[in-house]
Amino acid sequence: MATDTELKVEPDLPPQPPDEPSGLSTQALRLGVSLVVPVLAGLGLYYAGTILLNEDSNRAVVVVMALLVGVLGVFGLYYGMDWVINQLPERFRSKVRPFAFVGPAIVILGIFLLYPTIVTIQLSFQDRAGEGFVGFDNYVRLFTDSSTLIAVRNSIAWVIIVPAFAVGIGLIFAVLSDRLGRKTEALSKSFIFMPMAISFVGASIVWKFVYNFRPEGFGEQIGLLNGIWTALGNDPVAWLLQEPWNNFYLMVILIWLQTGFAMVILSAAIKSVPEDIIEAARIDGANEYKVFTRVVLPSIASSLVVVLTTVIITVWKVFDIVFVMTSGEFGTSVVAERMVTEFFTFRDSGLGAALAVVLLVAIIPLMILNVRRFQEQEATR
Repeated sequence: MATDTELKVEPDLPPQPPDEPSGLSTQALRLGVSLVVPVLAGLGLYYAGTILLNEDSNRAVVVVMALLVGVLGVFGLYYGMDWVINQLPERFRSKVRPFAFVGPAIVILGIFLLYPTIVTIQLSFQDRAGEGFVGFDNYVRLFTDSSTLIAVRNSIAWVIIVPAFAVGIGLIFAVLSDRLGRKTEALSKSFIFMPMAISFVGASIVWKFVYNFRPEGFGEQIGLLNGIWTALGNDPVAWLLQEPWNNFYLMVILIWLQTGFAMVILSAAIKSVPEDIIEAARIDGANEYKVFTRVVLPSIASSLVVVLTTVIITVWKVFDIVFVMTSGEFGTSVVAERMVTEFFTFRDSGLGAALAVVLLVAIIPLMILNVRRFQEQEATR
């Protein structure tokens, strides 16, 4: 029997969590590490810029400084921040560490995206010099002036036609290439995707030679399209001067550029469709058309929406193609090109900002749709 003098053994208790840091101190540390990285990076870039942009600087020193800033600077900055956080009391580390890495990105996005957006919206309610408040006058001009209405009309046509053809042709190529052998598939995809490696300006210059037209008496026709057209016994045509068909000729350039992007993404989505589902559909008697429309297409719907919205956003922002090919003349102006023209050619800051706000409003619903589709896809995993 146990006696009163025997020691009583207390049951093991779970370790107690450390005291939670106070909300004020935690928020102060989070704000501090979020701001420290951008500030230190800004000071480093400013100091490096004084050397890199100085014409009297030694070229070898400039190269070494560029390598140090570009390659080692960011790594050293974040490594140093991680070391500083490790010196904090343990109860603070897990709550502060994410803000040392995510916080600077949020701050930089706020400076370079949020702040310019607010300023642009404010500027859209001011006069052409950006000094006096004019209310909604710029927006009234935007939807009543014939030149801006043409730009809006053309942009809507681009948004409807280019994504439909680029994604449609890309989907057809993705399906057909999936039936080829491995080497043939890789080769065909490489040729179709190759235009993606060309900038919009470079592609515009290439297609300018395709559409090139020389009036009679100014030499031979060097344009590929006119070369084919005249070889068939027709007179040369000034393709880029034919309204409104010249807009469709410009759309062909962007379709040519974006088809490869759509093909690669959709091809990867098609390959991820389980083979047993496709075989089950074939066993049930479905032909290839029904297998594609009722099995493959619903399975890649999320990828299809992502590609479509990405191409639409690209189309809304198109500027280079129109500017290089026609400078927005002959009825080919679009909203992005018109915005730049109003800002920098006509020096009308108010109307240019209003056009920028219209672009923002047009793109926001597509971004929301993309995010929601992504969240739905993640929820099903």
